[in-house]
Amino acid sequence: MYLTMFQASEEAINLLIRAQRECEELFMSSPEPEIEVLEHKNRPASK
Repeated sequence: MYLTMFQASEEAINLLIRAQRECEELFMSSPEPEIEVLEHKNRPASK
């Protein structure tokens, strides 16, 4: 019973580690976003 639980826990941890690595790779390989400063309508533009 404990061996079954331990194996399932290990599989779950390994699945999460793989998913995290894939997401990190996607993030690192994605282009940087273009950042644009927008002026607020009710606020005067800075000088």
